[in-house]
Amino acid sequence: MAAGAPSTPARRIGEVELDTARARPTGVEELDRVLGGGLVPGAVVLLAGEPGVGKSTLLLEVAAKTAARGRVLYVTGEESAGQVRLRAERTRAVHDELYLAAESDLGAILGHLDTVKPDLLVVDSVQTMTTADAEGTTGGVTQVRAVTVALTALAKERGLPVILVGHVTKDGSIAGPRVLEHLVDVVLSFEGDKHSTLRMVRGVKNRFGPADEVGCFELRDEGIVGLPDPSGLFLARFGASREAVVPGTAVTVVMDGRRPLLAEVQALVAGKDIASPRRAVSGLDSARVAMLLAVLERRAGIRLHDAEVFTATVGGMRVLEPAADLALALAITSAKRDLALPPDLVVLGEIGLAGEVRRVSGVQRRLAEAARLGFTRALVPPDCGVKPNGMRIQEVGDVALVLDSIRAR
Repeated sequence: MAAGAPSTPARRIGEVELDTARARPTGVEELDRVLGGGLVPGAVVLLAGEPGVGKSTLLLEVAAKTAARGRVLYVTGEESAGQVRLRAERTRAVHDELYLAAESDLGAILGHLDTVKPDLLVVDSVQTMTTADAEGTTGGVTQVRAVTVALTALAKERGLPVILVGHVTKDGSIAGPRVLEHLVDVVLSFEGDKHSTLRMVRGVKNRFGPADEVGCFELRDEGIVGLPDPSGLFLARFGASREAVVPGTAVTVVMDGRRPLLAEVQALVAGKDIASPRRAVSGLDSARVAMLLAVLERRAGIRLHDAEVFTATVGGMRVLEPAADLALALAITSAKRDLALPPDLVVLGEIGLAGEVRRVSGVQRRLAEAARLGFTRALVPPDCGVKPNGMRIQEVGDVALVLDSIRAR
């Protein structure tokens, strides 16, 4: 193959300018945390989530904040400009430098870009856009890929940050070809239960920062609000009853990305001698809950096989990591024996099939968060090497031994 002329000369790495790779804050701090400081010029961000979860509300907030420092073009292919204006009025996201365009054709979007010359482009959503350069129906694999390729090339050419909204399928994956995730620079997952106001933006891929950060938001009637201290919000709800804790509740600390979050797990054990008892799970891994019930019965002598067991988390949180095993085991035993745990106790530890309590990562960071929020006692796995931090720390190596302390009445 014959050598071609380089588009730009090769330079020493120390001579490469950094200005084009520096993130610029969006003004929404919780989103900036996930992005790694803000939006990088020329970056393409794909924000994916279920319909109705609040993606458009969040991006209107981002657009309004960015419009205070530059010009923003918001392209909607799903709603009319009037509908977007109504939402912006409700959430106070109206700004003179925020431009709306109800378009679904890529060529028309390029025309708007030449006219408006924005500093940020928001496309809601990529599945509704079409281009004459590709065949296929709107939202099909060919069209979605062609539109994303064209917008990515445009972003790199003009140094224009672009945010694409993407829908997800029933199994939670991004609708369209998997190649979309490779074409863009950042992939964010917007999660939340429709029956809860808690929303989380989770980094899935990030070429400009950490890919394991989480941003927390609360969806309100007047818009979406960042929660810089979500644990404090959780304890505000839980704190009203901390002096009169009911049986069947326990507090643990989970790591969501690199962020420690306090979580309350609850259990209710009802009845006995039931032929086919129910097992209901909300916010937890049902397979892991079933395993814990078997370990408690076999290794700790807690009779559960003929009783109905209901387990759940509080506040719409999903707790899937094994570090919450010991807390859930204590909550179930507390509910079975009708004895409440101390209100200032936080519990950490994974439970194995032999009933042993295993070490978990980040124990020191978890305990520091618990201590900051007023917890004074902790149960942790053995050999964690943690510093007291003003807390009374008890190491436990076997689930049966720690459950013996919750004596039956």
